[in-house]
Amino acid sequence: MDQKMMIKVGMADLNTSKYPGVLTTLGLGSCVGITLYDPIEKIGGLAHVMLPDSTQIRDNQNKAKFADTGTIQLVEEMTKIGAKKNRLVAKLAGGAQMFAFQQTNDLMRIGERNVLATKKILGELGIPIVAEDTGANYGRTIELHTHNGVLLIKTIGKGIKEI
Repeated sequence: MDQKMMIKVGMADLNTSKYPGVLTTLGLGSCVGITLYDPIEKIGGLAHVMLPDSTQIRDNQNKAKFADTGTIQLVEEMTKIGAKKNRLVAKLAGGAQMFAFQQTNDLMRIGERNVLATKKILGELGIPIVAEDTGANYGRTIELHTHNGVLLIKTIGKGIKEI
């Protein structure tokens, strides 16, 4: 693939692209990769969120860092370039439990909390989740292909899968 079409999204970051762009983010551990896609306009969006809830944090200037504000901002950015909110579909990846803890402290279950918060905000926005690869205990690198909405998930030792 032509590297110019590859759009990297960093941690606590988001971006959008029209076809033929490919949005990618590396090393999703407990973070969640939220991808949104408008199949008619072939517009994709990807947010790499780190934390579930912006209201729990004092310094929450970076909207892309949180599942709640990051998802809303991603929808806004996509509609600016021609996507229609009522056509968007979501695919999720990440939300892993990267470390084993003795206690099942809620604060330690960031991955699971990120996934739940993402599902909650998508539900509130009326955006259906059509596929997900979340949980478990390993990191993921993902690529959202805008020509067809396919999400490639690359996992060390587990190969590549499409959802």
